[in-house]
Amino acid sequence: MRLFNYLAGACLALAGPLAQAETVSGLYQVREPLDGQGGEARTQATAKALDTLVLRLTGDPKAAQSAALASLRKDPQQIINQVGTEAGPPEAVLVEFDPGSSERALRQAGLALWGSNRPSILGWWLNDSVEGSSLVGDGQAAAELLRRAAQHRGLPLRLPLADLQEQLVGNAEHVDGSDPAPLREASERYGADALLAVHAREADGKWQGKWQLWLGDQREQGSAEGADQAALADAVLLAVSNRLAPRYVTRPGASGDLQVQVQGMSLQRYAELSRVLEPYGARLQMADGATLTYGVTANREQLRAQLSLAKLQELPAEPQPAAPGPAAQGEPGAAAPAVTPAPFDGLRFRW
Repeated sequence: MRLFNYLAGACLALAGPLAQAETVSGLYQVREPLDGQGGEARTQATAKALDTLVLRLTGDPKAAQSAALASLRKDPQQIINQVGTEAGPPEAVLVEFDPGSSERALRQAGLALWGSNRPSILGWWLNDSVEGSSLVGDGQAAAELLRRAAQHRGLPLRLPLADLQEQLVGNAEHVDGSDPAPLREASERYGADALLAVHAREADGKWQGKWQLWLGDQREQGSAEGADQAALADAVLLAVSNRLAPRYVTRPGASGDLQVQVQGMSLQRYAELSRVLEPYGARLQMADGATLTYGVTANREQLRAQLSLAKLQELPAEPQPAAPGPAAQGEPGAAAPAVTPAPFDGLRFRW
């Protein structure tokens, strides 16, 4: 009770604005096209939806075929709330998975999970076709294809307005270039965590695209293709998800018990931090004013990456206490030296 009162008082005293990464909505809702009619096509689409969900939650392309998930693949209904049909084109199955049951099943299979708090991505998507080049803007019809692909792959994608000034910036030179500075400067108004540049071309009846992703100072790149624009968008966002996930998903056996201390807490920040730390089995151990200390099971580098999305700043390690002088080491008549607590050896952050 004392800990609760201490925490509540500190949080209420420091209520303030919160900067955070984006929470992916619809993470447990999967839409898969129906390939044919009848119960068999519906069963196949539902099975594919399970594969999509497992990839979304683990970031591991091989996880869906894990032997530990054999019973779940045989009977996915055990984690499904409902299955519906969505009119096309194309006609699709819409599967609503139960979040709690899904997460428990994957954890029991020994799979680590990627939480819903994920880096927001601003996409500069340039299409080349026989009609010319165009930058996909937020209000355009082509934007829906990109948003649907991002939702399918569990990524929070934003698009620029593509006004006249942004059309001039989002040209082939900047989208294809290795220097993100021009696009990054134009992206500041959107406040995204990552920058995605894609140059897509229509050729020989197919769509091909080269993409680059910047998250902080790190750059990823690749290429993809699809039968149409929707298929290309899905392929690009799948590749981006596969590159991002290893930064935030801790593999079984790669984590351990450690402590994390966060300064500058408020009531709103407490709720946000609890959500961010939930995948790591966070246990609140101590509240000292506006500073909270948690025990977690995590990999240090991946926990750092996750907390950076919540806009927390890491603090340096606490300094080691100075060694006691000669007079304090047992000189006759001297008072016993005070016991100096050991410095905190976990990760330290502040808002």
